[in-house]
Amino acid sequence: MALSWKDMTEEQKQHKREWTNQYEKSKKGFLMRLYRNMKSRVTGVQKLKQHLYKDKELLPKDEFYKWASNDSEFHRLFSDYEESKYERKLAPSVDRIDSSKGYTLDNMEFVTMSENSRRGSVNNWKAKKGKV
Repeated sequence: MALSWKDMTEEQKQHKREWTNQYEKSKKGFLMRLYRNMKSRVTGVQKLKQHLYKDKELLPKDEFYKWASNDSEFHRLFSDYEESKYERKLAPSVDRIDSSKGYTLDNMEFVTMSENSRRGSVNNWKAKKGKV
């Protein structure tokens, strides 16, 4: 049985953090983290931008993995991300094409983290100006 975080020594915690960091640099680990983050947005765990995501649809995990694994843009972006030595702004990110809808196959595309952030900023600005 695995130790709980609170029962681990600092050395064990550091080893676990390092292992997780390496795993999340693999495509499988990266997609696992990406899906977990998407799920935490729609379930309301991430409170900061809850109004943008809470209770939106989220495709099942196996469908997400299949979609991402077959998406040539994900593979291209991930290669660029690796070549950059994991520069965060170049990480693949799932953008919801229509932000009023959830994470569904017909409403998602891969872009860089930087592009997704830019799109969100533009949409927020438009919403404040009453242009959306």
